[in-house]
Amino acid sequence: MAGDRACPQHFRTFGGLTLGSLGMGTYLGDADPATDLRVAAAVAEGLRSGAMNVVDTAINYRHQRAERSVGRALQEGFRKGWFSRDEVFVSTKGGYLAPDSESGLPAAVWIAREIFGTGALRPEQVVGGSHAMAVPYLRDQLARSLQNLGLETVDLLYLHNAAEAEMEAIGPRPFEERLREAFAFYEEARRIGRIRWYGLATWDSLRMGRSEPGYLSLERTVELAREVGGDEHGFRFIQFPLNPVMPEAAVLRNQRVGSRSLTLLEAAGALGVGTFSSVPLLQGEALGQIPPTGALTGAQPVLQFSRSAPGHLTTLVGQKDPAHVPENLALARFPPVEEATFRSWLP
Repeated sequence: MAGDRACPQHFRTFGGLTLGSLGMGTYLGDADPATDLRVAAAVAEGLRSGAMNVVDTAINYRHQRAERSVGRALQEGFRKGWFSRDEVFVSTKGGYLAPDSESGLPAAVWIAREIFGTGALRPEQVVGGSHAMAVPYLRDQLARSLQNLGLETVDLLYLHNAAEAEMEAIGPRPFEERLREAFAFYEEARRIGRIRWYGLATWDSLRMGRSEPGYLSLERTVELAREVGGDEHGFRFIQFPLNPVMPEAAVLRNQRVGSRSLTLLEAAGALGVGTFSSVPLLQGEALGQIPPTGALTGAQPVLQFSRSAPGHLTTLVGQKDPAHVPENLALARFPPVEEATFRSWLP
């Protein structure tokens, strides 16, 4: 792919990968055919540019339709030679109940037939009516994700908001055991080539204070992965919100690594974990929080905030419409700001 639409500083390296500082998110949008087409076109345009090589989705986004939209974009790009498989980094997520909106069945009927009826999950294993970490269910979801995406292997599989959904409901120790079992399954999936790496997609569990209910230690999470997968374990990435309204990952020293109290971004660097951030615009709430700089316009100054965080890999920005892609591609031509400027933007 041609990378002439991006400056060199736009790309970051991690574990042998080269990833753009801006990636494509696929969360927003209605579960309808019109949105399917827009998302597929936006993903294809972003990947075709060479400036974006990361696309993030989840099986529950738009009730499996987001994954299928990504799959259509990937297959079109592969078929037409716009990009090859090794030029694209694809992540998805599992854990939430994810009915199929294209099945024609009501969600409850689909879940009863396709999930409970097949033995992939028992009703009592569902937490809060929406989340499950049972290994047979995670296996079922991975198989569906690969089919939706049209891939043999997904680069990164996240366990989706696991601590947020389950820790307080079942307690820290039972949660840790479930996490261990999930990691053991992911290591198995790595061995047979279904995934390359795994991680945790989170909302607040990694960003909150250590004494708060639902807090998750990144150091202990890495230890669990090492216990089940050895030193070459596949737990290599986390995802969390980062924007001017939610800057905790860059300012709150809530993570302990050894005897040091570090921010989440610092702890991830110390532990060899790559970072992806979500909701950079907070669905518009973060707009206007960062002053315009130079030629940056519209949403670009706010996106510049998260992509400039020291040690950070990739900021995921939702693109459900091809019309949004050019503005984001234009930002890739500009380098992130210096650390001193980024620090001046923090509260």
